Amino acid sequence: MKFGRLSRFLRPGKFEWAYPRSRLRNFKSFVNVTLLVAIGSQINISAQTPDSLPRRLPIDSVVQNLKEVVVSGHSDHAFASAHLRGVENFGIYSGKKTEVVTLAEVTANAATNNPRQIYGRVTGLNIWESDGAGLQLGIGGRGLSPNRTANFNTRQNGYDISADALGYPESYYTPPTEALDRIEIVRGAASLQYGTQFGGLLNFRFKRGPEDRKIAVTTRQTAGSWGFFGTFNSIGGTVLNGKLNYYGYFQYKRGDGYRPNSAFDYRCAYASADFRASQKLSLRLDLTHMDYLAHQPGGLTDKMFGDDPRQSVRARNWFQVDWNMAAVTLNYNFSDKTRLDVRNFGLLARRQSLGNLERINVADFGQNRTLIDGQFKNFGQETRLLHRYELRGLPQTLLAGYRLYSGHSTAKQGDGTAGSDADFRFINPENLENSDYEFPNQNQAVFLENVFNLSPKWSLTPGLRYERIVTRSEGYYTRRVLDAAGNVIVQNKINDKQERKRDFIIGGLGAAFKARESLEMYANVSQNYRAINFTDLRIVNPNFTVDSNLQDERGFTADLGIRGSKAGFFTYEVTAFYIAYNGKIGQILRADQPPLYNDYRFRSNISDARNIGLEAFGEVDVLRFFSPGNPRARLTLFLNAAVVDARYVNTDDASVRDKKVEMAPPLMLRSGLSFQRGPWRAAFQYACTGKHFSDATNAERTATAVEGAIPAYGVADVTASWTWRWLTLEASCNNLFDAAYFTRRAESYPGPGIIPSDGRGIYVTLGGKF
Repeated sequence: MKFGRLSRFLRPGKFEWAYPRSRLRNFKSFVNVTLLVAIGSQINISAQTPDSLPRRLPIDSVVQNLKEVVVSGHSDHAFASAHLRGVENFGIYSGKKTEVVTLAEVTANAATNNPRQIYGRVTGLNIWESDGAGLQLGIGGRGLSPNRTANFNTRQNGYDISADALGYPESYYTPPTEALDRIEIVRGAASLQYGTQFGGLLNFRFKRGPEDRKIAVTTRQTAGSWGFFGTFNSIGGTVLNGKLNYYGYFQYKRGDGYRPNSAFDYRCAYASADFRASQKLSLRLDLTHMDYLAHQPGGLTDKMFGDDPRQSVRARNWFQVDWNMAAVTLNYNFSDKTRLDVRNFGLLARRQSLGNLERINVADFGQNRTLIDGQFKNFGQETRLLHRYELRGLPQTLLAGYRLYSGHSTAKQGDGTAGSDADFRFINPENLENSDYEFPNQNQAVFLENVFNLSPKWSLTPGLRYERIVTRSEGYYTRRVLDAAGNVIVQNKINDKQERKRDFIIGGLGAAFKARESLEMYANVSQNYRAINFTDLRIVNPNFTVDSNLQDERGFTADLGIRGSKAGFFTYEVTAFYIAYNGKIGQILRADQPPLYNDYRFRSNISDARNIGLEAFGEVDVLRFFSPGNPRARLTLFLNAAVVDARYVNTDDASVRDKKVEMAPPLMLRSGLSFQRGPWRAAFQYACTGKHFSDATNAERTATAVEGAIPAYGVADVTASWTWRWLTLEASCNNLFDAAYFTRRAESYPGPGIIPSDGRGIYVTLGGKF
């Protein structure tokens, strides 16, 4: 870091840099001097007037040249959106499309994890809204399905958090926004380092305890519409002479929900301890627990939604989740150039859904409910070695690593009780009426990437990944034959045992050209692979059927982009992308099952598909742009737009040929204004999503509402906050104009049918930091 002319005042155990405020007004004046610093426990950067600068520099500490200095803090002119450096946190991102949401710079309703605001600056995202309290996150990028974020490799602090990374990569757990420092997204080229998902990487980085305090406490209490109450309380600090950093939180939320039969009760806790044993070795332990119980109001038909989107015709549906994770991370520095990172992680989790899965246009007559019980146990280790070296006088970086993963999932489906309460018990646990399966999975992978700097401006990043995947299933399912009246006349239990082994290598190549420090062009092509979800194969549901011969997906992702910025003034990025699928798994509408020939979703490898599009993002500090004299207030304007054309190709099936891929809006547009002056902050955002479809045949409307169009919609949100010393007061209004809309048609829970999004909701938060 370079600062121009610098004054330093040092005292034992702590030192402070003072710099004239007049010099800080011009960024170019402080980027060209090498730092010499003294050993201390904390670095504070402050702006002082020239008269307050120290005239004498008493030095009581030993002055040394440090090999690396990390300076962290809040910038008065930072933007909420950024991108990862070429090499960062044991990852190589040079030549890749990356996005970082810095949550300290986002003014949003964090208590409800409002995804429209939190991810408003991330390009090309289709967001599902299954509940208004942020219990589950559903996002999909570039025309991929948002269903429980399953098309992303989802992690926190660099390790897996999904149910089963191979057989069931859905995420029922979403970290609370109030506990996060930032959110990192790497698009399809992440497959080489993190695993074979087409959507890329989604990583949640948690906050750490403050480095300069032994204890710091944050508390936030939120009340809102429809009986919402949320409390978030965290504690963190650094003890043992700076060797141990700790952070933990507890969050509780409850509410009655926007619609009848929508109440929920949610708890989440997290604890982290980061121990620096020596200058070379550090160890970190993370523990996470989350559980919630949610009453589910079911879906609606198109007519029901038009008549009253708040109505509910299911009063006996419930959903319950219990999520437990542990992770141990070891970092070891062999030298300044060679570092090792070992991540060990494990998960014990369970999800249970109980209710009436019949089509939503069929009344609930109070019969036995369907209970689906899934349990997940997995363990993994990921080891990474990062080595920096020189070639022809230029710095190069090598990343090599391996991954070991073992997962064991069970999926049971049978009759539950006929009551209305949350009674998650099978009536016949030893002889389930529908299915009972075990899914043991194993995965070994080796990956290698290298940044070759060909010149100070040009770099190439090739990479390879070898994968060995073994997925197994063992259990039974029940096959029924119905008569013309829909009565069961034949019922057979069929034992089933399968095993699939795959060995393959995928590769990729990225290139970057830095015309100058603030302007970069990049391109990359990376192969992708996605294993089938074994746990979906034998779920019995009248609304959809899964092809028993389902095959894995293969393809590639290509990016071509440019990004640039001027510190404190503006930032922008434009990216063109292409995603190619071979044998894309999709959903088509069928009505071929006697005796009633009702329509249903059939999930299979429909055909090849391709998604092509353009993403653009820009944000500018309007006041500073037109008045560069460093105004006391900030007014930033951002625009986030994505155009996607996703279609099925290379097929003889006329019902899907050249049809639009489901869950792929052709237009996603978000724009917002953020204002900040002293203790006041406010933000307004408007999000617009174009019309798209829920199945590959592009059906406009069906009687069951499981298939059909999702009409275009627009939603506005506003949030404001005021801070006085240790006290903060926030107010938010979600869906400001009370738009009636929906983002999904569900074939199962929380439906089936149309899932209406919440109407206008108001939330107030009182927070304190001590």
